[in-house]
Amino acid sequence: MRSSRPYKSPLAAMLWSVVLPGFGQLYNRDYYIGTILLVLEFLINLKSHLNIVLLDTLTGDLLRAHDSVNYNWGLFYPSIYGFSLWQALNMAISNNNRLEGNVVEKRTYLSGFFIGFVIGMDFGLFWHDTGIIQRFPFLDYPVYNGLVFGLLLGFLSHLAEIKIYRRKLKKLLFED
Repeated sequence: MRSSRPYKSPLAAMLWSVVLPGFGQLYNRDYYIGTILLVLEFLINLKSHLNIVLLDTLTGDLLRAHDSVNYNWGLFYPSIYGFSLWQALNMAISNNNRLEGNVVEKRTYLSGFFIGFVIGMDFGLFWHDTGIIQRFPFLDYPVYNGLVFGLLLGFLSHLAEIKIYRRKLKKLLFED
């Protein structure tokens, strides 16, 4: 079955979602899910005061960044962000496989990284005000703390996924 969509760069799709969740889906011509992600992004951004927190963080106003953020809404943002990146990347890959006529086993890419990224960002936001984090002044900013923990747990989860996937593949190939 050939795809009616032209070739889509997985990297470009993911980078469009880095800019704003939902843009990668619009790039992939997934208009329905792209619109839903854009609406959710704007709602969560508005309710969590994310733009104000980002501005305060980048200008170094730690106290105002802490006072501005609404964590009840802010903890939803990493999920929308991570899902948008993961889905845009995987839909572009899937589209290109269909376009080339490849019959490929159904599989997703970088799932471990994005799951770890979301969980790490949520933990980073949740733990930002603890005594452990306060020993590292850079991590006392809600945004930086979420990104550091997100990337760290993302890479660790990706390594675990590779290890498990390789072990499973080795078992399938070399067992009789």
